[in-house]
Amino acid sequence: MSDSTYILDNKLLASNDSRFINNLVDSSLTYAFSLVLQYYFFPFLIGFFDSFDLTGFGVWYYNLNEWYWLGISWTLTLGYYVLTEGFLGRSLGKFITGTIVINKSGNKPGFRIILIRTLIRFIPLDILSFLGNSGRGCHDSFSNTYVVKKKALDESIKLHYEFDLIGMPEIE
Repeated sequence: MSDSTYILDNKLLASNDSRFINNLVDSSLTYAFSLVLQYYFFPFLIGFFDSFDLTGFGVWYYNLNEWYWLGISWTLTLGYYVLTEGFLGRSLGKFITGTIVINKSGNKPGFRIILIRTLIRFIPLDILSFLGNSGRGCHDSFSNTYVVKKKALDESIKLHYEFDLIGMPEIE
């Protein structure tokens, strides 16, 4: 293998349509999970604890206002992205559209970068950054990450390293 460094070609960036589908799938999933927690899991826990005369959880749950649920929802979203993109480089939406999160060298970013990327998603105007033609949102720019088509990336990296082998003696 060559010692040269792979540098991302901007032609590999995912389209805004793919990015929209990623967001739609991931938002729907985290919203559905939040609803399951709110309407099924927590009431189940309340019934379970109440059967042992432990009513504190139920009192806490029934006194939650919208801000607490927003915080719970954000925590779920944060956990979802950090775990899926941190371990796999892709969320469910990215699996569906065949895209992946990478850094400029074509590698999966570390957990700290994914955390920064995810926290920036909570800025309400982040979604407006996709109105331009750059194919990158604020959360991509600030974290210095890219969402690209995985198959095209794999082919580009393979081509890069094979090109560097031209003229090198074969090793048997």
